Amino acid sequence: MKYGICNLSKIPLRLEANDRSEMVSEVIFGDHFEVTEKSKQWVKIKLSYDGYEGWIDKKQCLTIHEAYYNKLSKEPQILSNELVDFIEDEKGILIPILLGARLPFYKNKTIDLNGKKYTFEGDISKRSKPKSEIINTAFKFLNAPYLWGGKTLFGLDCSGFTQMVYKINGRELLRDASQQASQGEVLSFIEESEPGDLAFFDNDEGNIIHVGIILANNYIIHASGMVRVDRLDQSGIYNAELKKHTHKLRVIKKIF
Repeated sequence: MKYGICNLSKIPLRLEANDRSEMVSEVIFGDHFEVTEKSKQWVKIKLSYDGYEGWIDKKQCLTIHEAYYNKLSKEPQILSNELVDFIEDEKGILIPILLGARLPFYKNKTIDLNGKKYTFEGDISKRSKPKSEIINTAFKFLNAPYLWGGKTLFGLDCSGFTQMVYKINGRELLRDASQQASQGEVLSFIEESEPGDLAFFDNDEGNIIHVGIILANNYIIHASGMVRVDRLDQSGIYNAELKKHTHKLRVIKKIF
């Protein structure tokens, strides 16, 4: 196997080649990748979308040819805009897919998964949307549980949340908060920001460890325990339930 694609709703991307290893991210339906290393049961992959690397169980993916990989890499991304839905093959067999899943070569409600045709009847997202839509998409994930390495409404981390929200709106973010902080234009004050901009937060060592999406009127939506809405000020995120600041503001970025 040199190239592959995820043909399940989501699978764990692990730091090392074993089931007990830390999950560093997830590969979701339609994500395609290059294989960079192999073991008996596992393959190390590099995702085409953001270049993120890790190990997956090779039973949880589909081998594809280089020509399919290259063609898909050039194809505009069309994504599922449904919280949960299914694709269906010619025999009526269903595969569940989640919000933000890619639909390879979607046309006339049909997708091509390495030569096999499936039908998808749900709503799609197929182009860059106005910045205002960032917030509408973010609220679809409200109350989704926090999960380290997660990228779906059944569990996601802070940067997985921001990456997926931007992806659904046709905007590309890198995977980790520290990587995302390298993108876009720095803003000096919260007052300069617009809903949809990103706020980044650091720890005592100065490392970026958290990110959220700025809302109107000095609020922020972010994944901390769950996807939630809190106050934002020049010090950071203020949790009214805990009556304290939980994250220290480092920088605000305008991505587009």
